[in-house]
Amino acid sequence: MEPLKLVALDRDDLEVVSAHLQDASVKVSDIIWLPQEKRLVVGLDRFDWLAANGAKPEFRRCRAGLRFERVFSCKHRGIGASGKDTVLSLLAVDFLDSDPPGGVVTLTFAGGGALRLEVECLEAEIADLGPSWAASECPEHAEGAAAGTNR
Repeated sequence: MEPLKLVALDRDDLEVVSAHLQDASVKVSDIIWLPQEKRLVVGLDRFDWLAANGAKPEFRRCRAGLRFERVFSCKHRGIGASGKDTVLSLLAVDFLDSDPPGGVVTLTFAGGGALRLEVECLEAEIADLGPSWAASECPEHAEGAAAGTNR
């Protein structure tokens, strides 16, 4: 698995990042909001969809970091601070430009949880942080149901 490093500066870029992050496992304690630095950092275990859909399918995960810059505020819904060991499954990352170039980034998790970031402009980066490891199975999405977390 080649290490992944992507930058998102517009909605199209973020759609690519979102596709690579679908079904990533995120521990609540690995979501770090740094208001003085106007930055949100998320540590996650990314599922490698390219390997899973290749000619010789492999189910793999890799530790990765997701970073957003120029963040004015970070609000959460359905993500309790008391459950820091809770593992969430990231479904999508979206951007709505409400005041171009600024807008709202939404990280949507299975089970209804979400993070809402008010940003000056879209500036995000994802980077793999180490080697990958075998995953026991491929995440599945039943029609009309939220995705589960597979480690």
